Amino acid sequence: MFRKSPTGTWLPARVPGSTNGLAVLLVLCSVVQSTTGGYDGSMLNGLNILPSYTDYFHLNAATTGLNTASVFIGGFFGPMAAGPMTDHLGRRPAMFWGSLITIIGIILQTAAQNIAMFVVARILLGFGQGISAVAAGVYLSETFPTRWRAWGVGLLNDFYYVGALIAAGITLGTGQWQSTWAWRVPSLFQAIFSIICIIILPFVPESPRWLVHEGLFEEARLVVAQTNADSDLANPIVLTVYKEIVDTLKWEKKQGRTMSPKEIIKTPAARRRMLIGMSAGPFSCVAGNIIASYYLGSELDTAGITDSIDQLKANVVLNVWCLGCALAGTHLIAKWGRKSTALLSESLLVICLFVIGGLSKMYADNPDTASKSLIYGDVAVMFLFQGFYSIAWTPLLFLYPSEVMNYSIRANGLAFSTFMLNALAVLLVFVMPIGLENIGWKMYMVNGSWDIVIIVLIAVYWVETKGRTLEEMDAIFEGEKHSSVPDVEAVRLGKATVDLTVLEEEVSNIAKQAPVKID
Repeated sequence: MFRKSPTGTWLPARVPGSTNGLAVLLVLCSVVQSTTGGYDGSMLNGLNILPSYTDYFHLNAATTGLNTASVFIGGFFGPMAAGPMTDHLGRRPAMFWGSLITIIGIILQTAAQNIAMFVVARILLGFGQGISAVAAGVYLSETFPTRWRAWGVGLLNDFYYVGALIAAGITLGTGQWQSTWAWRVPSLFQAIFSIICIIILPFVPESPRWLVHEGLFEEARLVVAQTNADSDLANPIVLTVYKEIVDTLKWEKKQGRTMSPKEIIKTPAARRRMLIGMSAGPFSCVAGNIIASYYLGSELDTAGITDSIDQLKANVVLNVWCLGCALAGTHLIAKWGRKSTALLSESLLVICLFVIGGLSKMYADNPDTASKSLIYGDVAVMFLFQGFYSIAWTPLLFLYPSEVMNYSIRANGLAFSTFMLNALAVLLVFVMPIGLENIGWKMYMVNGSWDIVIIVLIAVYWVETKGRTLEEMDAIFEGEKHSSVPDVEAVRLGKATVDLTVLEEEVSNIAKQAPVKID
């Protein structure tokens, strides 16, 4: 049974009465964003192996990097628009417009006649993806219950590998076609994920935090009930979550917090939240995965696997492995914590990168006499590296920033994290094929050195966010929680109780008060 859910925007919603059913739709609506991104990375990985693609555009190392990295140029500018769009239009409308722009870019990419058209199309595609990713990350973190947030937002990026796996399978299937459709068909199929998102949007509610911000109190309470207790407005968890959201936004208003991008550097606490939260983007980008994510063919060349069909098969197997590791990592993050999982993953990456570098050097020194065990050992460690990367960075990329940042800076802060990721990716994706061509195995050593620095920064500066609502993060960064209700998880687990009569009276008076809108 579907029930109308007021959204405060032009995009209406009728949502399932079951909280579990709604949770499924929330995941489906948001994960298609990362599926698009994963599909794009794996598709370009496959296309860069296909002669029908490389010969059609007459690619060399520089133009290969340009064709591939151009999506990050759009991703560089997309987040600039994403923050204001997400805050002022609403989370769901921002996802809609981002998905629509992505579809337009994909159509142009499929019809590309030359490098210039292909690059422009991918810039537009990246722009739409940038908007959608930020809006989806903010939306899911603000809408999912605390107990499901790690899985809900983690899956947002875990499905990168679902898209990558689909693309790897499609490019493997079309790889032997003797026409440009060998790469145009995989390109066109990429649009299906954004289309699915647009179809599902009318069946999920608006973020309750955005609704409270807009002064739509009763509407926000209904959404909290829909996402936590099968639409039971009197449920103690619903009343606690709702009161906590309203109290915290009221406090932000009294402190003069606004939705301006300047807010991210306005106070010491905001700057600390910003630096810690946004670090997930750059850290994940420089970890070393870009080589295998976009240039697996070149990476396998350094290990002695040069047949294009063998490389495409390796691409499929790699994405199955990474998906499994990402799901296992999401479980670790939910049970063990964000910081601990990140430290474990990053330490394993350092070991793998130095081993890969050493094995690749041994092959480069004597490629004609290199043993099969050396080649397969190098490939095995490459696969381990991608799996270890997936354990932490895949689920944390959107989860950690959205948890660390408070409401007034969440959209702009996540946008800035995505902006920095794409800014680095534009450089690294362009440089990697040139670096591999000129210094080969030494690129792995450079990446390993970066990762050691990242381990130190995480150990010293990151905070643990496991088990807290978004509003309860204030206790870490502001020194106190800004609501009188007990912590939500304590209430849910029976460790704390609330007086339902008093709480109902308090929340009933909220709708009669002045709006909490923060302009």
